[in-house]
Amino acid sequence: MNVEMQDDKEDSKNDDETNRLLSESHESDEYEEKILIAEAEESDGEDLAVPPFSWKKLWMFTGPGFLMSIAFLDPGNLEGDLQAGAIAGYSLLWLLLWATIMGLMIQLLSARVGVATGRHLAELCREEYPGWAGYVLWVMAELALIGADIQEVIGSAIAIQILSNGYLPIWAGVIITASDCFIFLFLENYGVRKLEALFAVLIATMGVSFAWMFGETKPSGKDLLMGILVPRLSSKTIRQAVGVVGCVIMPHNVFLHSALVQSRKIDPKKKGRVQEALNYYSIESSVALSISFIINLFVTTVFAKGFYGSKQANSIGLINAGQYLEEKYGGGIFPILYIWGIGLLAAGQSSTITGTYAGQFIMGGFLNLRLKKWLRAVITRSFAIVPTIAVALVFKTSEASLDILNEWLNVLQSIQIPFALIPLLTLVAKEQVMGVFKIGPVLERVAWSVAALVMMINGYLLIDFFVSEVTGLLFGLAVATGTVAYIAFIVYLILHSDTFPSDLITLISKRFTSTGN
Repeated sequence: MNVEMQDDKEDSKNDDETNRLLSESHESDEYEEKILIAEAEESDGEDLAVPPFSWKKLWMFTGPGFLMSIAFLDPGNLEGDLQAGAIAGYSLLWLLLWATIMGLMIQLLSARVGVATGRHLAELCREEYPGWAGYVLWVMAELALIGADIQEVIGSAIAIQILSNGYLPIWAGVIITASDCFIFLFLENYGVRKLEALFAVLIATMGVSFAWMFGETKPSGKDLLMGILVPRLSSKTIRQAVGVVGCVIMPHNVFLHSALVQSRKIDPKKKGRVQEALNYYSIESSVALSISFIINLFVTTVFAKGFYGSKQANSIGLINAGQYLEEKYGGGIFPILYIWGIGLLAAGQSSTITGTYAGQFIMGGFLNLRLKKWLRAVITRSFAIVPTIAVALVFKTSEASLDILNEWLNVLQSIQIPFALIPLLTLVAKEQVMGVFKIGPVLERVAWSVAALVMMINGYLLIDFFVSEVTGLLFGLAVATGTVAYIAFIVYLILHSDTFPSDLITLISKRFTSTGN
C-alpha cells in the first residue's frame, strides 16, 4: 500500500516536472534571450515598493512599444493619411491625434495583460473561452492578419517598383518582400535587441523621409495648428474620418503587444517590479506613438498642401501617389518621388516583419503549437504571402482594381476588431486573471466606451460599404446570414464577459430607442 502511494507521489512529481519543463521550453522557444532587468539587493517579499525612476532602466525597457507602433505606420495607415490630406485638407488632424490617444490606451491595456500574467492574449483566450469559441477567435485573428499583411506587402512592392524605376513589377516586389521572414529569423537568433535595433532604423528612415517631404512642400503652419486644435467635420469628409480612426486599431497588434512585453525578465511575484515594468512600458509606448503621430502628421499635411481641392484629390492612393508627387513637385537633387518610395519601403518592410512576429504568437497561443521558430515563421508567413502573390498577379498594377481590393481589405480588418477588443477588455478587468493589477471601474468604463466608439465607427464603414457594394439576391442573402452569425458571436462574447458595464448597456439601448422614435 505504502509502495503504491509512493509510486503515485513519484508519478505526480514527474508530471509536475514535465509540465514545468514544457512551460520553460515553450517560453524559451518564443524568447531565447530575455533581457534581464538589473535589480538592487532587496528582500524576497511579495509586496515591494516601486523602485525609483531610472533612465538606465527606461532604456532597458525600450523596444516593445516601438515594435507595436509600426502598426500605426503601415502602408494602410499611410494611404489613409494621404487620402485624408488630399480630400479633407488639414481639418482631420485633430481626429488623428485623438485616434492615436485611443489606440495608445488600448495598447497599454494589452501590455498590462502581458506583464501582469506573464502570458500573451492569444494564450489567455485559449484558456478563457470554450474550444469552439477559441477556434473562431483564432480564425478571425488570422483573417485580420492576412488582410493587413496583403496591404503591407503590396505597399512594399509598390515602393520597390518606384525605386526600380518601374523595372520590377508588383508581383516581383511581393516575392522580394517575402524574404523578410528570413531576415526576421536571422536577427532574432542574435537576440531581441538586434531585432529592436532594426525597427529603430526603419522608423528613423520613415521619420527622415517624410520630414524631408514636409520641409520640401512647406505646409501652412497656421492651418496645421488649427487642424490639430479645432475639431471640424463635414458630411463630405465622413468617410475619411472613419478611415483615420479605423486604421489605428489593428487586431493583430493587440495580440502582439501583450507578447512583446514578455521579452523582459520580470518576477511576477514581486508586485513592485510588475508595477515598475508597467510604468516604464507606459512611458515607452507613449513616446513611440507620439513619434508615429508626428510621422502620420507629416504625410497628411504634405498631401493636404499639394492636392487638397485639386482634381486629383479623389483619385489619389498608394499606387499613384508617387507619380502625383513627381508631377507636382518635380525632381531636384533628391527627387520627392524617391524620398516617398524610401519611406514607403521602410513602412512596408517593418510592418511585414511585425506581421510575421504577430502570426507566430497568434497561431502558437490559440492552437498551443510547439514548433520550431523557423517552421512557425514559414507557416504563418505562407498564410499571407500565398494569397498576396495571387492578388498581385490578378490585380497587377490596375489602380481601380487595387482601390477595390484595398476597400475590401479594410472591411475585412474592420470586421475583426471586436474579436480582439472584447476578449482584451474581458480579461484585463478579471481579478482571477489579473490579480491586483486588474483595471478599476473608472478605467473599465472608459475602455469599454472607447471600444464601443471604435466598433460603431467601423460599423458605419461596413454599412456604407455593403450598401454600395452588395448587389444580387444570392449575395445579399449570404451577407445577411453572415451578419446575423457575426452579431450573434459578438453578443456571446459580451455576455461571456461579466465585466461589461451595465450602465453602458442602458445608455446604448436608450440611444437605439431614441433613434427608432
